[in-house]
Amino acid sequence: MRPRIRDLGVHIEDHPTGTYNAITDVAGVWVGHRTLIRDEPTVARTGITMIVPREGAIWTDWAFAGVHIFNGNGEMTGIPWLTESGMLGSPIGITNTYQVGLVRDALEAEAVRLGVRGAFFLPVVAETYDGWLNDIRSFPLTAADVEAALEAASSGPVAEGNVGGGTGMICHEFKGGIGTASRVVETDGGRFTVGALVQANYGERHELRVDGVPVGRTIDAGHTPLPWPEEGEDGSIIVVVATDAPLLADQCRRLAQRATVGLARAGGTGSNGSGDIFLAFATGNHLPSDVTGIRDLRMLAHDALDPLFRAVADSVEESILNALCAAEDLTGFEGHTAYALPIEALRELLERRR
Repeated sequence: MRPRIRDLGVHIEDHPTGTYNAITDVAGVWVGHRTLIRDEPTVARTGITMIVPREGAIWTDWAFAGVHIFNGNGEMTGIPWLTESGMLGSPIGITNTYQVGLVRDALEAEAVRLGVRGAFFLPVVAETYDGWLNDIRSFPLTAADVEAALEAASSGPVAEGNVGGGTGMICHEFKGGIGTASRVVETDGGRFTVGALVQANYGERHELRVDGVPVGRTIDAGHTPLPWPEEGEDGSIIVVVATDAPLLADQCRRLAQRATVGLARAGGTGSNGSGDIFLAFATGNHLPSDVTGIRDLRMLAHDALDPLFRAVADSVEESILNALCAAEDLTGFEGHTAYALPIEALRELLERRR
């Protein structure tokens, strides 16, 4: 077991975390992974991560949501209607670039299996590219893998690093993957939880910062080899933010924008080839799909949002660092290896600063 970033004495700001320091601290939010690691008949280092709001009732009890695209060289399905309506009506899938369609279609099939009634469904599925470690052109995932990720979805601690959609991902030219964190904040409207989950697959080595320390400049390729011949590959990050606060759609979009702050603190700059797509949803209002008249809604005042903005930035930064800390060395397609962030070297750097 590798440590999380807090185990190394790094506390991103001083706000308390939820019980698990994970997106699952937001009541009713579940996470499930399907991890596929095999060498035959093709090399697979990939998977699927599912975020399931409202304990699976999201199909018929929608949630307000918003999206921010920091850099758009990536894909997230369902966004045109989510942007138009401001509502999320499906679990959120995260996988590799070539299998977004598979996961999206499997979610459609799941809605049919559950007997969900409606004119149509537009599931939300996002991607980052894992083709350096995974034989992505072999399309190794199947609909059964989507079903397995959904069946695994639960509350509680969330596995991080080389799991689910993050299995084959590389972050700041160390092994990357899935990371998560949460914050509990007091606002003028009450006490709320904010959680984030990232699939981190972006960034150059020299840009990485841990709690403000330019770690990537110090831990050079001589200490921990780069995964490829030379520095400078593009990449992407998907961020999902959840909160139990009673927010409307535009307020969710504003939360999604603040993920950029957490990414920047860790060293992300949004390169031209990067797909940096952030989604935030809020479960503080219930939006039954069968209501066709007037809805009764609650809204946290805009003036009360600042603590939530800070919580998003802090949670996203910590999620990225948790992904890096949890991930382990991984060798995959054509013998390529992505090396983990060296924990002892990181510990020494941080202690030296203190």
